[in-house]
Amino acid sequence: MGSQFKSSSCFQVFTLVVCLLFHCSSAVIELDADQNSTLVVDASDASARPIPETLFGIFFEEINHAGAGGLWAELVSNRGFEAGGANIPSNIDPWTIIGNESTINLSTDRTSCFERNKIALRMDVLCDSEGSNICPADGVGVYNPGFWGMNIEQGKKYKVIFYVRSAGPISLKISLTSSDGVAKIASADITASASDVSNWKKVETVLEASQTNQNSRLQLTTRSKGVIWLDQVSAMPMDTYKGHGFRNDLFQMLVDIKPRFLRFPGGCFVEGEWLRNAFRWKESVGPWEERPGHFGDVWMYWTDDGLGYFEFLQLAEDLGAFPVWVFNNGISHNDQVDTSAVLPFVQEALDGIEFARGDATSKWGSLRAAMGHPEPFDLRYVAIGNEDCNYIKFYNAIHQAYPDIQMISNCDASARPLDHPAEYYDYHVYTSANDLFSRAHTFDLASRNGPKAFVSEYAVTGKDAGTGSLLAALAEAGFLIGLEKNSDVVRMVSYAPLFVNTNDRRWNPDAIVFNSFQAYGTPSYWVQQFFSESSGAKLLNATLQTTLSSSLIASAIAWQDSAQQKNYIRIKVVNFGSNAVNLKISINGLDPNTVRLSGAIQTVLTSANVMDENSFSQPKKVVPTQSVLVNAGKEMSVTVPPRSFSSYDLLKESVHLKMPRSDSPAISSI
Repeated sequence: MGSQFKSSSCFQVFTLVVCLLFHCSSAVIELDADQNSTLVVDASDASARPIPETLFGIFFEEINHAGAGGLWAELVSNRGFEAGGANIPSNIDPWTIIGNESTINLSTDRTSCFERNKIALRMDVLCDSEGSNICPADGVGVYNPGFWGMNIEQGKKYKVIFYVRSAGPISLKISLTSSDGVAKIASADITASASDVSNWKKVETVLEASQTNQNSRLQLTTRSKGVIWLDQVSAMPMDTYKGHGFRNDLFQMLVDIKPRFLRFPGGCFVEGEWLRNAFRWKESVGPWEERPGHFGDVWMYWTDDGLGYFEFLQLAEDLGAFPVWVFNNGISHNDQVDTSAVLPFVQEALDGIEFARGDATSKWGSLRAAMGHPEPFDLRYVAIGNEDCNYIKFYNAIHQAYPDIQMISNCDASARPLDHPAEYYDYHVYTSANDLFSRAHTFDLASRNGPKAFVSEYAVTGKDAGTGSLLAALAEAGFLIGLEKNSDVVRMVSYAPLFVNTNDRRWNPDAIVFNSFQAYGTPSYWVQQFFSESSGAKLLNATLQTTLSSSLIASAIAWQDSAQQKNYIRIKVVNFGSNAVNLKISINGLDPNTVRLSGAIQTVLTSANVMDENSFSQPKKVVPTQSVLVNAGKEMSVTVPPRSFSSYDLLKESVHLKMPRSDSPAISSI
């Protein structure tokens, strides 16, 4: 993902409905006389072409608080008080004092027990439970509101971990409260003698919520005079996916689009505005408490890197997707290392591959094993940088050490060949709706020799997109059909960006919109579900005969529902025009003696206004709807609504031939 100022940068359960009128602005769809088209599909096995298993996937970038405050379920923001960097006083935002200058002083110092993140919070408690300066009844201390409020749900448990040190005994209360601290949701009392906390001590407790509050905070308070140091304060829901730390609702939205690969962790996040702020994988692995975190200066926020290299690999595995690792190649937006000094970056890349794939006894593989994953991850793809071409030294070194690794160049070869070896080349496009729809044919004439294309970032942006419009989604759908039809050269495709926290919208539009407790998919997200069965399917030869080539595009695939062992033909059609189209579909090539087509389901994405969007108040305003296609068969006609994306799933059923019974001898004739 790149800056928006660059010119080319960085089925949920459907409700079955009887008709499509729900989406129409009136009860009548007008058909002009010239709005007739024919789609001829050759469904024979001989003409079918395999679609790559990896065609459709997802691209995760730490942008819009996609991870920190999003998919990564950590509730505490700036848990190590490191957001100001290594210098003191540090920026402890959003931590906030509970009390006033007569009862407590807050400061930071470099006394932490963690070598890579030395900043700790010091609380000088001036009041006491007795005497002349009595603490308030609820105590004094600090609170953290998380990422624009913590979503705490009744009956759920939350593990709180923190490190504490003091010169004297301590008596702390750990609480989950309402945003104003009045309503008490859960709490635990922590007491320790001076000898117990004279050195840093790790404290763990589990809080069970007595009520639901979607704008909660975590607070640590005391009514005892003294000096207390705190560091690495974490609060995590105990019901994350498989205990791996992923927020369940957002994780499920990824599962539902069946991604075959996960490109991570950026984008520009990998580069940084300056190299000093680039994502470096070695600083994002090992115990979470020891990770220094860093300031992502492209998207302008601090991340503790709890969602680090290991967690991304785990995420890909949990999704059943291949990891595609993008690593820094010594280049940022504003500075870069000299080519003569790039070898440390080459070694860092090699070490990263060893971390993912190395034996549990290897240097970096042993760290992965210590983190709970003794078996190697299935890392087959790496991207050498993002939107730049400092490439060949990395390619040579990686190819020599790991000859099976598929490497992705960031030089576009869609129009001219590369001057260096690569298995893939990266292609990014952010543009208007009309332009992207027209780019469905970009790869029609691309060379079929040499490296394959990885369209790792695409989207409609600008006024056509809004914050996620139907218009943008339809243009993207047409573009994707074009890529699907060219999947002999385009082998991987992913939309960008994937996530946006509405409290930090750095980029418009995005596929999945969320806050602390709710989420919805934009129309662009729902478009991706139309293609969820394409990866690994077979592309059928589909010829569209139409005068509407600038506004109508279609494709056909043969796919199998592996769970039910049923075979389907799926026809996808985008009508980018403002009139309905009468489409005649003719399916040839099926053996009439062995296969027939039976009842079909049509799925349609459209809405009354082309700029309609989904929202928290109307999360399903623009979503696909399904209905039974009653006239399904080898010859059929459908009405494709204006400004719509439609698919038709036709079930292929085997025909069991029965020979007529006869008591007389069989007689053959010619």
